[in-house]
Amino acid sequence: MKKAYLFPGQGSQFSGMGKDLYDTNPLAKKMFDSANEILGFNITDIMFSGTDEELKQTRVTQPAIFLHSVILHATLGDSVQAAMVAGHSLGEFSALVANRTLSFEDALKLVAVRAGAMQKACELVPSTMAAVLNLDDKIVEDICAEVSSSGEIVVAANYNCPGQLVISGSIKGIDIACEKMKAAGAKRALVLSVGGAFHSPFMEPAREELAKAIHATNFNSPNCPVYQNVNALPVSSPDEIKRNLISQLTAPVRWTQTIQNMLTDGADRFIEVGPGKVLQGLVKKINKEIEAVSA
Repeated sequence: MKKAYLFPGQGSQFSGMGKDLYDTNPLAKKMFDSANEILGFNITDIMFSGTDEELKQTRVTQPAIFLHSVILHATLGDSVQAAMVAGHSLGEFSALVANRTLSFEDALKLVAVRAGAMQKACELVPSTMAAVLNLDDKIVEDICAEVSSSGEIVVAANYNCPGQLVISGSIKGIDIACEKMKAAGAKRALVLSVGGAFHSPFMEPAREELAKAIHATNFNSPNCPVYQNVNALPVSSPDEIKRNLISQLTAPVRWTQTIQNMLTDGADRFIEVGPGKVLQGLVKKINKEIEAVSA
């Protein structure tokens, strides 16, 4: 049996996340307390009892989801060894702790830099994202290219599963693209409540800031491959992992292709580690026969 661990990204947060771990597991409590010190503020207060609005702040959301995922994984112990790991966007950092590429402390610091840099990039130029349902990927890509050729920026950002693709770009560009998607037969083209255009050229300033932090961080050889967002392929080289992690901020998340490649490479049980069940749902839409569960 080949187990694959999956780690969720932004959007899976909820008030109260991680509190049960903190209250019942000494290792979890120690890691949460350490995180408060590293971040310089009590993120546990917001995670355990904050409002949805407080949790939606990018500087909070990203480290909160990372912490819930990584600390839950740590409580599972070494007996539950994965054959491969992957994370959706932010979740890739959690995956890199799970396979020992990054230490908990170093990864948390990188996530904090990433969150802050993305927040700043969002504030530079207003931008957004939209979910497009039940439209062929090629049609979505063609419409994005058509809108972009007119002077706006719109790109495919998240290939979540067949029939579910998220686009990213300027506010005007996304509005135009959504109308064209509906006209082309999309079941829905819905603008999302997000801070900005993640996984698009609008994140270039954040990519540059994160790159400096990544180059200054030690990356170890992993104990199993990570299937990375930018190419959906298994990677074990620390240098290649670094390059892909930097590229990730402005490149699309190829999640459909990632799960398909993990299946091809023998994954027969997917375990989602972290808040929510979003990734299990996506796995089932990619292959309804495969087992997908929560940790």
